[in-house]
Amino acid sequence: MGHEMAHAVARHGSQRVLRTSLAQTFLMGANFSMGDLDPEQRQAIMGALGAGAQYGVLLPFSRQHETEADQLGLVYMARAGYDPREAIPFWQRMSQAGGAQPPAYLSTHPTHERRIQDLQDFMPKALAEYEAARGGNRAFDKIERP
Repeated sequence: MGHEMAHAVARHGSQRVLRTSLAQTFLMGANFSMGDLDPEQRQAIMGALGAGAQYGVLLPFSRQHETEADQLGLVYMARAGYDPREAIPFWQRMSQAGGAQPPAYLSTHPTHERRIQDLQDFMPKALAEYEAARGGNRAFDKIERP
Protein backbone atom coordinates (compact mmCIF):
# COMPACT_ATOMS: atom_id res chain seq x y z
CA MET A 1 0.00 0.00 0.00
CA GLY A 2 2.89 2.35 0.81
CA HIS A 3 4.24 1.83 -2.71
CA GLU A 4 0.99 3.03 -4.30
CA MET A 5 0.72 5.96 -1.88
CA ALA A 6 4.26 6.93 -2.86
CA HIS A 7 3.26 7.11 -6.54
CA ALA A 8 0.54 9.60 -5.61
CA VAL A 9 2.67 11.68 -3.23
CA ALA A 10 5.57 11.84 -5.70
CA ARG A 11 3.16 12.83 -8.50
CA HIS A 12 4.43 10.12 -10.81
CA GLY A 13 1.24 10.19 -12.88
CA SER A 14 1.67 13.90 -13.64
CA GLN A 15 5.32 13.43 -14.47
CA ARG A 16 4.49 10.58 -16.85
CA VAL A 17 1.86 12.68 -18.64
CA LEU A 18 4.35 15.54 -19.02
CA ARG A 19 7.14 13.27 -20.28
CA THR A 20 4.79 11.58 -22.77
CA SER A 21 3.50 14.95 -24.00
CA LEU A 22 7.03 16.20 -24.53
CA ALA A 23 7.96 13.07 -26.48
CA GLN A 24 4.85 13.42 -28.65
CA THR A 25 5.61 17.09 -29.30
CA PHE A 26 9.16 16.22 -30.32
CA LEU A 27 7.93 13.46 -32.64
CA MET A 28 5.33 15.74 -34.25
CA GLY A 29 8.00 18.38 -34.84
CA ALA A 30 10.35 15.82 -36.34
CA ASN A 31 7.58 14.49 -38.58
CA PHE A 32 6.70 18.01 -39.73
CA SER A 33 10.35 18.86 -40.46
CA MET A 34 10.62 15.83 -42.77
CA GLY A 35 7.62 16.82 -44.87
CA ASP A 36 9.59 16.82 -48.12
CA LEU A 37 11.02 13.30 -47.64
CA ASP A 38 9.72 10.25 -49.39
CA PRO A 39 6.82 8.86 -47.26
CA GLU A 40 8.55 5.50 -46.80
CA GLN A 41 11.75 7.17 -45.60
CA ARG A 42 9.81 9.42 -43.26
CA GLN A 43 7.89 6.42 -41.88
CA ALA A 44 11.14 4.53 -41.24
CA ILE A 45 12.75 7.50 -39.51
CA MET A 46 9.66 8.18 -37.43
CA GLY A 47 9.50 4.53 -36.43
CA ALA A 48 13.09 4.66 -35.23
CA LEU A 49 12.52 7.93 -33.35
CA GLY A 50 9.35 6.55 -31.74
CA ALA A 51 11.14 3.40 -30.64
CA GLY A 52 14.02 5.48 -29.29
CA ALA A 53 11.62 7.65 -27.29
CA GLN A 54 9.75 4.63 -25.93
CA TYR A 55 12.72 2.43 -25.02
CA GLY A 56 15.30 5.10 -24.32
CA VAL A 57 13.24 7.67 -22.41
CA LEU A 58 9.73 6.62 -21.37
CA LEU A 59 10.27 3.07 -20.10
CA PRO A 60 13.45 3.80 -18.10
CA PHE A 61 11.65 6.78 -16.55
CA SER A 62 8.78 4.49 -15.53
CA ARG A 63 11.19 1.99 -13.94
CA GLN A 64 12.79 4.87 -12.05
CA HIS A 65 9.34 5.78 -10.67
CA GLU A 66 8.79 2.20 -9.55
CA THR A 67 12.10 2.15 -7.69
CA GLU A 68 11.35 5.48 -6.06
CA ALA A 69 7.89 4.26 -5.02
CA ASP A 70 9.44 1.10 -3.56
CA GLN A 71 11.84 3.19 -1.47
CA LEU A 72 9.21 5.63 -0.28
CA GLY A 73 6.87 2.71 0.42
CA LEU A 74 9.51 1.15 2.67
CA VAL A 75 9.80 4.41 4.59
CA TYR A 76 6.03 4.71 4.94
CA MET A 77 5.65 1.17 6.22
CA ALA A 78 8.60 1.60 8.60
CA ARG A 79 7.16 4.83 10.03
CA ALA A 80 3.82 3.09 10.48
CA GLY A 81 5.55 0.45 12.59
CA TYR A 82 5.68 -2.36 10.03
CA ASP A 83 8.98 -4.18 9.60
CA PRO A 84 10.34 -3.09 6.18
CA ARG A 85 12.38 -6.31 5.93
CA GLU A 86 9.12 -8.08 5.09
CA ALA A 87 9.13 -6.41 1.67
CA ILE A 88 11.98 -8.62 0.50
CA PRO A 89 10.28 -11.99 1.18
CA PHE A 90 7.14 -10.54 -0.43
CA TRP A 91 9.02 -9.86 -3.68
CA GLN A 92 10.75 -13.21 -3.47
CA ARG A 93 7.31 -14.85 -3.34
CA MET A 94 6.15 -12.68 -6.25
CA SER A 95 9.17 -13.78 -8.23
CA GLN A 96 8.40 -17.46 -7.60
CA ALA A 97 4.66 -17.14 -8.23
CA GLY A 98 4.79 -14.99 -11.34
CA GLY A 99 5.01 -16.13 -14.92
CA ALA A 100 7.54 -15.04 -17.46
CA GLN A 101 8.61 -11.42 -17.31
CA PRO A 102 9.53 -9.39 -20.38
CA PRO A 103 13.15 -8.29 -20.74
CA ALA A 104 13.90 -5.35 -18.46
CA TYR A 105 14.30 -2.88 -21.33
CA LEU A 106 10.75 -3.67 -22.52
CA SER A 107 9.10 -3.36 -19.11
CA THR A 108 7.63 -0.48 -17.15
CA HIS A 109 8.73 -2.19 -13.91
CA PRO A 110 12.11 -3.41 -12.68
CA THR A 111 12.65 -7.15 -12.76
CA HIS A 112 11.90 -8.95 -9.51
CA GLU A 113 15.62 -9.55 -9.03
CA ARG A 114 16.48 -5.86 -9.57
CA ARG A 115 13.66 -4.80 -7.28
CA ILE A 116 14.85 -7.15 -4.50
CA GLN A 117 18.43 -5.89 -4.86
CA ASP A 118 17.30 -2.25 -4.75
CA LEU A 119 15.20 -2.95 -1.63
CA GLN A 120 18.18 -4.61 0.05
CA ASP A 121 20.39 -1.64 -0.84
CA PHE A 122 17.86 0.82 0.61
CA MET A 123 17.07 -1.28 3.69
CA PRO A 124 19.49 0.47 6.12
CA LYS A 125 17.61 3.76 5.65
CA ALA A 126 14.25 2.04 6.05
CA LEU A 127 15.43 0.24 9.18
CA ALA A 128 16.59 3.53 10.69
CA GLU A 129 13.05 4.89 10.15
CA TYR A 130 11.59 1.70 11.64
CA GLU A 131 13.75 1.92 14.75
CA ALA A 132 12.94 5.61 15.17
CA ALA A 133 9.21 4.86 14.88
CA ARG A 134 9.42 2.02 17.38
CA GLY A 135 11.39 4.18 19.79
CA GLY A 136 9.00 7.11 19.59
CA ASN A 137 11.67 9.41 18.19
CA ARG A 138 9.55 10.90 15.43
CA ALA A 139 9.21 14.67 15.41
CA PHE A 140 5.45 14.74 16.01
CA ASP A 141 5.87 12.56 19.11
CA LYS A 142 7.87 15.37 20.71
CA ILE A 143 5.12 17.94 20.43
CA GLU A 144 3.68 18.92 23.78
CA ARG A 145 0.10 17.86 24.15
CA PRO A 146 -2.43 19.78 26.23
